[in-house]
Amino acid sequence: AGFLVPHIVTAKDGEVTELDAEPRTVATPFGDRGGVVIEPWLTDQWYVDAATLAKPPMEAVRDGRIEIVPKTWEKTYFNWMENIQPWCVSRQLWWGHRIPAWYGPTKEFMDAAEAEDELTQSLTIKDNATFVSETRKAAIADAISYYGPKYTVIFDDVPVSKGTTHSETYVYRDEDVLDTWFSSALWPFATLGWPDGDDNTGSARAELVEAPGAAPANPAAQGPSTGSGRAGTGDGGSGDAQSLYARHYPNDLLISGFDILFFWCARMAMQGMHFNNGTPPWKRLYLHGLVRAADGQKMSKSKGNVVDPLLLIDQYGADALRFFMAAMESQGRDVKMDERRVEGYRNFATKLWNAARFCQSNGIAASTSIAAPVATSAVNKWIIGEVVETLAELDTAMAELRFDAAANTIYHFVWDQFCDWYIELVKGNFDDETKAVAGWVLDQILVMLHPFMPFVTEELWASMGDRAHDGKSWPLITAKWPEPSASVDPAAKREVEWLIALVGNLRTAKNELGIAPGAKLDAFLPEPSATTRGIIERNAAAIDRLARLTSIQFAPAPAGAAMQIGAGDANIIIPLEGVVDIAAEKTRLAKALEVSTKEAKSLEGRLNNPSFVEKAKPEAVEKARADHAAHAAEAERLAAALSRLG
Repeated sequence: AGFLVPHIVTAKDGEVTELDAEPRTVATPFGDRGGVVIEPWLTDQWYVDAATLAKPPMEAVRDGRIEIVPKTWEKTYFNWMENIQPWCVSRQLWWGHRIPAWYGPTKEFMDAAEAEDELTQSLTIKDNATFVSETRKAAIADAISYYGPKYTVIFDDVPVSKGTTHSETYVYRDEDVLDTWFSSALWPFATLGWPDGDDNTGSARAELVEAPGAAPANPAAQGPSTGSGRAGTGDGGSGDAQSLYARHYPNDLLISGFDILFFWCARMAMQGMHFNNGTPPWKRLYLHGLVRAADGQKMSKSKGNVVDPLLLIDQYGADALRFFMAAMESQGRDVKMDERRVEGYRNFATKLWNAARFCQSNGIAASTSIAAPVATSAVNKWIIGEVVETLAELDTAMAELRFDAAANTIYHFVWDQFCDWYIELVKGNFDDETKAVAGWVLDQILVMLHPFMPFVTEELWASMGDRAHDGKSWPLITAKWPEPSASVDPAAKREVEWLIALVGNLRTAKNELGIAPGAKLDAFLPEPSATTRGIIERNAAAIDRLARLTSIQFAPAPAGAAMQIGAGDANIIIPLEGVVDIAAEKTRLAKALEVSTKEAKSLEGRLNNPSFVEKAKPEAVEKARADHAAHAAEAERLAAALSRLG
């Protein structure tokens, strides 16, 4: 909407001269809801001296009392704080904290009105006396002190047409509310009952005469003008608020998006230090990245690439989406939305659920001990040691605010160590010791995983059995963080890792050579070390069940084609005569290797061409890199398979 500025013409001596002018469109703004023209209207506004408030937070970051993570954001923080402008905090909105300012006529205005012997009409700004206080109660006291005993002060929440008479004067509150970010910075104070011991929400009726029939223009914006309770308390008293405030403020860590570093974080620091005697509101400020579309673009309604988290939750569950966010968050880097990863973490939750149900079906229940149970078997000692190591890695990652590392640590422990190996190794041998250890490990998993997947872990925690203490069954969210009171057993760790290496390498070799996973094979190990011989003899049943080896004979292998499988210091030989067609398998592998090598070299040449990398679309370059990595890995796998055949 707008209009064009017309050309300007002049006439002289009968000749018309057209002046040079550019046509310009003057935009006329319209409200997006009412559709009416928005016209400028100058009003009086409240400002905050932000430059003064910014000094203590800047000093706190410089001297280390506030640590910004990642540290690279410090430069941006200082650039904004050092060049900060006065902050307009007045907003003309229906909802919010009312400006803590009250207006009444000045004494001079009242004296003039008394001399004229008539009621005064509405006041102009120059005729106002202003009372600014933290509380309504304090403002009332200021007004009474200002006017003295000559006048009865009547407080109202909205402006009134009359200002004073011979015996009374009206004082009303500013109708504006505070800026959103100003109110946001007040969040810890509003929720924890600040200031301690000061009932700033009382009605103070004993000290004022309420205006009859008064009602605020913005009822919802009335804020703390009415009511007698304290925010964050159960009984309206100051005792609970005092304990809450002392317990929770200041605290250790604020986690926020980098895009509101100035809007919220810096302002929380400014107001927190101002109202808390210079003490920073938190020790560390962690700034995470933004969630972007799958192609890396910022989500936008106009682009149509916005992902609705509620739809993802409906499809995959809140836990899967929450875990995805943690696993992809890497020290402030933006997160690319990947629905396949969310689906993968849903499968992870399902894996844990099935593992817990399997444990229940085998008589494994909730643990009764925080410390690790006594273990004698190698596999039980090993899994306890894995809990100890996982907990140490998890604690380190959380202390360093590496949420991606923390999530991946617990993910791999649950999926790889517990579900894929421990449960498989103890199948068919659920004695009392194994039941106690398995129940304890599952409890540690639920506690460690709870910050990342609170819903499924809470459900499993409750379903695994009763953990009643003092007559109450406590929920998982109140459980104590793991304290295994145990250490890693090197011998047990070496033994189980030997078994895992044997089974894993043999399964890989079978897959490479096209041998059925369930095919039983013979194996030979001439001159084993005493340690390896002991491991094999103690775990014969597990080797037969998991590796599908009929036996491992401590003798030289018969002549003929064979493959070699490494495990620890052992090089196990498995004959292939009669198992696979050696010649045909070599031919097949050689052809496949040739194709993969050719494709890998072709893609490598394309990626080494600067013209392609610079001019091609980013998604095309990314696909070429992914294809090259896949073909290179396949070529390596095929070459290893050929080498097995000799």
